[in-house]
Amino acid sequence: MALLAVGLLIGSATLTLAGGFFLFTARIAGREPVTLKPVDAIVVLTGGQSRVSDGVQLLAEGHGKRLLITGVNRSTSPGELRRALPVSEALLECCVDLGHKALNTWGNAIEAAEWARAKRFRSLMVVTSTWHMPRALFELGRALPDVELVAYPVVSDRMSERGWWSDPQMVKLLVKEYLKYMMAKAKIRPAQAVAPLDSPPPAPAQVSANR
Repeated sequence: MALLAVGLLIGSATLTLAGGFFLFTARIAGREPVTLKPVDAIVVLTGGQSRVSDGVQLLAEGHGKRLLITGVNRSTSPGELRRALPVSEALLECCVDLGHKALNTWGNAIEAAEWARAKRFRSLMVVTSTWHMPRALFELGRALPDVELVAYPVVSDRMSERGWWSDPQMVKLLVKEYLKYMMAKAKIRPAQAVAPLDSPPPAPAQVSANR
């Protein structure tokens, strides 16, 4: 009887996790938005070059007044960013801020919250990978409960061209992201959020940071 109870408990937990996973994947956009709501500013969470280029393009098109790229490698300079992105130097100098403190998504939320409060922004467009968006919005919503968040999911070819379930690597990525999302909701913090101010910058130089 005890073994049966344990088996039922494990089976129930498995079904709950599986159901939660498929609900999670149903929230992941399969295409980038066509129409965009006006916002005060734009926040890009690093982790892929296309996120940064899309965020800068949104800024250039006037969808926000200012842009924060949070989670930039501390050894990346504004000059390296200018060389990496096909946008005017005047726009980068006037309207783009680089955040070097964040070490993960939790840190992104902390860094973005400090920036948004300092600038008194009331609405932000959040730019990150489509699979990363649920966790990013959750962390940012917790850090900025009074700020409106508008999602701009960056959709890769692997997500848009065919079903993710047919790609074992994508399935693995989504399962990992789902577990991270559940840990965020449970406030389980296995890693440091932001880098100490006196810590040496990592090498080599790059725009993106690990997530």
